Amino acid sequence: VWTIGYGHTKGVHSGQHVSHEAAEELLVEDLAEAAKVVEAAVKVSLNENQFSALVSFVFNVGSGNFRASTLLSRLNAGEYDAVPSELCRWVKATNPKTGEKRALPGLVKRRAKEGELWLSPIVPDDFVSTRQMPQQVEVC
Repeated sequence: VWTIGYGHTKGVHSGQHVSHEAAEELLVEDLAEAAKVVEAAVKVSLNENQFSALVSFVFNVGSGNFRASTLLSRLNAGEYDAVPSELCRWVKATNPKTGEKRALPGLVKRRAKEGELWLSPIVPDDFVSTRQMPQQVEVC
């Protein structure tokens, strides 16, 4: 699959070039499309980081793969904790010459980052990290 810019694939052909500005515009359009897919397919509430992790995932694997995924089924069943491990299942690509699937280091890294984002809190709890927290224990 031919790509340009940051992974845009629609209508791309061999030898095609794109400016930095055009690549940025395509990325914004592609992410907006992926966001619509997430909004339509996910039936449970998401925080901003969870939503962003899924948009990144959909941008990479495609809307059809996402809609048919066990990840989406489990998430819609309320299994939020299953998402990081389900993301990690999507690290293989098919070698077009051999038809063999193999894990790609770049996909392993991407899925790990998406999983980290999924698990990241939106705003740190300032109360927990203050010296005024009543449960704080002083070590002598």
